Amino acid sequence: MSSLKVDNLTYRTSPETLKRVFEKYGEVGDVYIPRDRFTRESRGFAFVRFYDKRDAEDAIDAMDGAILDGRELRVQMARVAEDLSSIPGAGQGRGAKSAQSLHLAVKRTVTTPHGRSREAL
Repeated sequence: MSSLKVDNLTYRTSPETLKRVFEKYGEVGDVYIPRDRFTRESRGFAFVRFYDKRDAEDAIDAMDGAILDGRELRVQMARVAEDLSSIPGAGQGRGAKSAQSLHLAVKRTVTTPHGRSREAL
């Protein structure tokens, strides 16, 4: 399968719309629109997977720069994430020794039921 990254989407563009538009160039396996984990709104880009690489290339040729929902699309082959083995501690799961030095401290004020407050990390 070949994946395309489609940038500059409106927040209202649906996976169904993207599938309908892109399936003109070949059989689409699936469409994924990442969403913000808190607001659940679209993050403004999507991934469209084609079964055939030639169909994906045809879609890039036709759709890069095309207008959809009033926006000019940027379409390119999706890139595979960097090999994590080159990053110390990455990809070793939670609690890995090499990742133990990575911490995030948040300073906050805690108020007890008795009205006392103290700073906590």
